[in-house]
Amino acid sequence: MGLNSIPTRTSLLCYTESMGVLYSDTDPEMEALQVRLLRGAPAWRKMEMLAQLNASARLLALSGLRQRYPKAGEQELRRRLADLLLGEDLAGKVYGELNDAS
Repeated sequence: MGLNSIPTRTSLLCYTESMGVLYSDTDPEMEALQVRLLRGAPAWRKMEMLAQLNASARLLALSGLRQRYPKAGEQELRRRLADLLLGEDLAGKVYGELNDAS
């Protein structure tokens, strides 16, 4: 089945048996199309999408840290982000102890 082909009942059944439903609010035909497009994407594009997702996750985490620690400067916020990403023990070993200014 090519990327542009319309999913059939058989192809949807095969898709849902091997993958399961990913999103309950998405039409199964559209979800099958999304999976086929992702599978057909070149490796460089998948890595690019992953990098964008990681950057978005970091921005969201920093935003949450800014709300929790409104008086913290950028250096403290980045150190707290390291705690989230690496765990407190490893972040402490790599970046030193957290100077709690907030």
